[in-house]
Amino acid sequence: MKRGREEERKRGREEERKRGREEERKRGREEERKRGREEERKRGREEEEEKVRGRGRGRGRQ
Repeated sequence: MKRGREEERKRGREEERKRGREEERKRGREEERKRGREEERKRGREEEEEKVRGRGRGRGRQ
């Protein structure tokens, strides 16, 4: 009887750890996506400035 209870507790701890890891991964993915969006926006802004100056990355005024 006692062993069964210990196994239950152990299994519960493993599930908690797994759930925590999944949440960490999800949070990391969301932050990664947000960072990617910010970099895209920054890159777009830089390209616009280069176009205004007349030398966008191969597709400015030629």
